[in-house]
Amino acid sequence: MRIKAHFDVAFSGFQLRVDLDLPAKGVTTLFGPSGTGKSTVLRCLAGLERSPNGFMQLGDLVWQDEDRGVFTPTHQRPLGYVFQESRLFAHLSVEKNLAYGYRRTPANEQNIDRHQVIEMLNISHLLKRKPHNLSGGEQQRVAIGRALLASPKLLLMDEPLASLDIERKREVLPFIRKLHDELDIPVVYVSHSLQEVLQITDFMVLMKDGRNIASGPMTQLCSELELSQYLGDMSGSVIDTTIEAHEDEYGLTRLHFEGGELYVPQQAYAVGVQQRVHILARNVGIALQKPQVTTSFLNILEATVVDVAVPDIRSHAVQIKLDVGVPLLANISRKSLHALRLEPGLKCYALIKAVSLAQELYG
Repeated sequence: MRIKAHFDVAFSGFQLRVDLDLPAKGVTTLFGPSGTGKSTVLRCLAGLERSPNGFMQLGDLVWQDEDRGVFTPTHQRPLGYVFQESRLFAHLSVEKNLAYGYRRTPANEQNIDRHQVIEMLNISHLLKRKPHNLSGGEQQRVAIGRALLASPKLLLMDEPLASLDIERKREVLPFIRKLHDELDIPVVYVSHSLQEVLQITDFMVLMKDGRNIASGPMTQLCSELELSQYLGDMSGSVIDTTIEAHEDEYGLTRLHFEGGELYVPQQAYAVGVQQRVHILARNVGIALQKPQVTTSFLNILEATVVDVAVPDIRSHAVQIKLDVGVPLLANISRKSLHALRLEPGLKCYALIKAVSLAQELYG
């Protein structure tokens, strides 16, 4: 299944023009700075904003096709919507807020189990409370639960962590990830925080000035040289790994990925658990030969140069794309580029100074 959409909406001083072809599974994130039209895209998907020549299809369901005079109102679309604020009914208990989402769905269309949602979001102890007695993180978990209990075929989340502090964000993020792991509901998520995106995203759409300028799997998009400018200091590679072993005597965990192994500080997870890592380009060095003396670098990988960014004389640095079994970006000085004479196809070694676990980035 795919989500296909085209929207062209003009506002005063701003125009949204996007063409989307997204997987109807996992978490797709619309990513970019504030003011690029991400939330407007979500409103268009929901039917809250009507594009004069718009089109929107989820699998075989066509919710909008203006050329054929088709437009399904928001209240008739089987979707859930989670906003920046929880928007819970203040006069109702958590249990009754959840029931609202459940009861608004016809019985023959209810395919989400209430008890499963309550358990998944860990809110069973909150059921008798009113929203004003909940923390911000608890409110958002309840809001997610209410949206899920409407049995949506699509879940839209508009910066649901924006109003939360770091501790509450840490609290809610794992539950958003569970939407992918435990429920077969596609999620379209809006964020301008790469820290959030790294932890939950499967597919990413990069937006700028009302346009979608690139899209693809998260791990692929972050390793494209021409897109690194949009990630700023967070430019680097995202690699999905699996815990292979713990080395208790050294306080380390060894991760396996397609192409090799990486060492990170010891993790509290069992062998076999998947972990996503983020390696900043500025933390990767390059050597033409493997160091012949003992070094403090634990992570040294055989690599091949794939591409070299065009050097910018206004910057002392240049980015290199390497292949270590998966794409890996390195940020080195222009002087080092000249000395090493790097070019596509050259064999070398990547020396990695630091590897960050995605879930640790809020630290």
